[in-house]
Amino acid sequence: MSAASPEELEERAQQRREKAAAKLFSGRVDFLLSAPQLKFLPDPACPEIAFCGRSNVGKSSLLNALTGRKAIARASVTPGRTQELNFFDVGGEPGAAPLFRLVDMPGYGFAKAPVKVVERWKNLVKSYLRGRPVLARNLVLVDSRHGLKDVDREMMTMLDEAAVGYRIVLTKADKIKASALDRVIAQTAEEARKHPAAFPELHVTSSEKGMGIAALRAALVEDALGESYFANS
Repeated sequence: MSAASPEELEERAQQRREKAAAKLFSGRVDFLLSAPQLKFLPDPACPEIAFCGRSNVGKSSLLNALTGRKAIARASVTPGRTQELNFFDVGGEPGAAPLFRLVDMPGYGFAKAPVKVVERWKNLVKSYLRGRPVLARNLVLVDSRHGLKDVDREMMTMLDEAAVGYRIVLTKADKIKASALDRVIAQTAEEARKHPAAFPELHVTSSEKGMGIAALRAALVEDALGESYFANS
């Protein structure tokens, strides 16, 4: 029997990572709190991974798909809370510190929002991104049907300046023809290379079809807990 090729070994390792990540997310995932101001942020007791994107980019659907819950991302989305940072505990025993947290940021690019609301959101997000010591990674969600918009570029520049590494996640990949998707992937990847804090590898996902969800879930666990987590799982 011939030895496995490097590609086959990497594929097996990725399958193990995805299995371990799925097991972790099948356990504790709880809504913790909503923070309208920095003073309401939870104690920085564990790594955090933040999700941001334009309104209607599919952020709630992606969070639900990653966590395997039908509506956990909507547990905190009630009137009056749409401009807050929403925190979710992942892993660990109930009552104890979680292994890490997911942070759901309010959608940006809402043209009808009052100027004061937009400014308050920008200040909250900038302060969080620049001053949160446990922020391990940020995800910038981009609708595959539209590609990068100016508001996405503004967020990417903000993250570059804050020296916060981020992954670009294309959402709703099932809603666009394969040829058009290939163009969006190529254009987005080319632009990402111009941003120092952006990962060169894109994540192409569909929350509805499950495309790319397992790989992204494993990437988030690695970002939060390191590669050693998989070795010990």
